[in-house]
Amino acid sequence: MWSRRLAIGAVLLSLAFLIFRDGPTGHPPPVRAAVAPERIRVPAQPAIVSRAAWHADESIVKEEAQYTGAARAVFIHHTNNGNRYDCDDAPEMLRAVQSDHVNDEGWDDIGYNFVVDRCGTIYEGRAGGTTRPVRGAHTKGFNADTVGIAALGTFTDPATPVPQPMLDAIERIAAWKLRPGTDPRGEVVLVSTNSESLYPKGNSADLQVISGHRDSYGTDCPGDALYAKLPEIRERTAALRRAVSGSPDLLPATTVARKHPAGR
Repeated sequence: MWSRRLAIGAVLLSLAFLIFRDGPTGHPPPVRAAVAPERIRVPAQPAIVSRAAWHADESIVKEEAQYTGAARAVFIHHTNNGNRYDCDDAPEMLRAVQSDHVNDEGWDDIGYNFVVDRCGTIYEGRAGGTTRPVRGAHTKGFNADTVGIAALGTFTDPATPVPQPMLDAIERIAAWKLRPGTDPRGEVVLVSTNSESLYPKGNSADLQVISGHRDSYGTDCPGDALYAKLPEIRERTAALRRAVSGSPDLLPATTVARKHPAGR
């Protein structure tokens, strides 16, 4: 009887050893939850001179601000002003730009969301609130879900130097305003809303996340000198976002078949 019990005990002990040996040696690694885009950190808002501070003429604004989605792309412009201005004169120059856009172009307000001067000062452009997704009038056919940043000056000549403080300011705005998870070095698919652009209304446009005005409209804006700086702007904007989020591109890229613009 005792020998039978010992034999059964030995079998059970062997089975327990096998189970212990083949079983998991520790807790399984935790599964990381996907990070919601709205929770991805982006750089803080840079210092911005308000419309009140540069004395925007609110009496000529025709309509209240309209709003759109978070910025999926940034369009870079120049204002065609002279380049040798004293930065203290920038507010007066902005008021002239606003007057031109409203009184000559027939727009509701200044078209750009932001303007930067050669000293790197950032100015609030179109009314509606710097922290809100204000729909601008800067890039015909592509004002939805985008931000327009204008460099105060003219950069048509490829030999014209672009001041580094101006570039730094453009990069700070782009890094802050692009929706969370967007890679400034990547591409984005936007749908044209106006056939006067290079893309007929309703056609998709495969554009750089940070593009020049000329990429979607028949113009030389933002000038050859500033346009040549766009690769640098993309890289440095991505670095600013990476510094606070750990990655400039936490959202997957969307790809669709390219539709060529009219005339190309």
